[in-house]
Amino acid sequence: KDIHGLNIIGLAGEWLTATANTNMFTYEIAPVFIVMEEILLKKMYEIIGWDESEADGIFSPGGSISNLYSVLVARYKRYPEIKTKGMAALPDIVLFVSEHSHYSVKKAAAVLGIGMDNVIAIKCDERGKMIPSELEGNILKVKRQGKVPLYVSATAGTTVYGAFDPLTNIADICQKYNLWMHVDAAWGGGLLLSRRHAHKLSGIERANSVTWNPHKLMGVPLQCSAFLVHEKGLLQACNQLCAGYLFQPDKQYDTAYDTGDKSIQCGRHVDVFKLWLMWRAKGTQGFEILINRFLELTEYLYKQLKKRKHYELVFDAEPELTNVCFWYIPPSLQKIPRGSERERRLHQVIAPKIKARMIEEGTTMVSYQPHGNNVNFFRMVFSNSATKKSDIDFLLEEIERLGKDL
Repeated sequence: KDIHGLNIIGLAGEWLTATANTNMFTYEIAPVFIVMEEILLKKMYEIIGWDESEADGIFSPGGSISNLYSVLVARYKRYPEIKTKGMAALPDIVLFVSEHSHYSVKKAAAVLGIGMDNVIAIKCDERGKMIPSELEGNILKVKRQGKVPLYVSATAGTTVYGAFDPLTNIADICQKYNLWMHVDAAWGGGLLLSRRHAHKLSGIERANSVTWNPHKLMGVPLQCSAFLVHEKGLLQACNQLCAGYLFQPDKQYDTAYDTGDKSIQCGRHVDVFKLWLMWRAKGTQGFEILINRFLELTEYLYKQLKKRKHYELVFDAEPELTNVCFWYIPPSLQKIPRGSERERRLHQVIAPKIKARMIEEGTTMVSYQPHGNNVNFFRMVFSNSATKKSDIDFLLEEIERLGKDL
């Protein structure tokens, strides 16, 4: 059912959604889709480890908006007066993220008037995981400055290294200092469906809110992102405006099904149907097989890179997610010792030139980037269900072919 990485059932769901051309703000406009959303959100709460009767959620236009919801709701929970009086009524609040986190939390701080200077990036270890003692030290420092530490975003599957922050340790710290704990599992959330890999998100059940994007690891067509919050009623209280022309309280059905007032949008695209259809077709087990296969391909690439003499891993440990980071070392650099000249050549010449040649040839495309102290390296990420081991062999041979003369 997967052709070139596009799930046919997901595609059919997208077509049917477009055909219905409806909106997600009230039950009377989209009754079936509203109920599907409720069913799937409950399924996701259960997988996280929350009681479905206590949790809430909404599908949003992508992980960045889901992360924005998390800051919005965390701030409202502590300072409900924000909704009417604005930022002038609040003390200086501070958010904490890991230095490897997605930029969307910083963007949310800019959009919500908190300010990017009030987002503190916490140091990570060499694997890209947030260091809990660094988080605690920074919380205490902020308190000494007379500011209010409000919120921590822990990442379950970082963009570059695919790292998982130590969620249980972070939960302990959040509990100790009364901070909102958000888990950005946009990328890594899918691992919850794999019995073999779900342990990497151990502690996520203690989060106050979670971002999870089925359009990433689960292979649902774009866009499909869920924002999940452990406390029922918060989303509604934070966002509702009770517009009389949409949300009449005297309708003949239970208006709790009108999800429009939980959202910061008015019109909301139906993102749930393709996910519901895929889940019906594949079952949780089908997603598990898909995700396990991605991780097997990752392990295969990792072992191939260790075997081949022209490659070097950015860190020599088995990847936790499907991100594999490596350098290609052409023959001209094999004899040059590690140092500034070798680093300069890797950074300025090798990765950018090979990428440019890849694009010219049109055979393959893999991104590269620097990260922290590491000069430009290639980052291979598996999320295409059509990928085979032979594709990995081809990729490595292609990089060597395009880069051997550099």
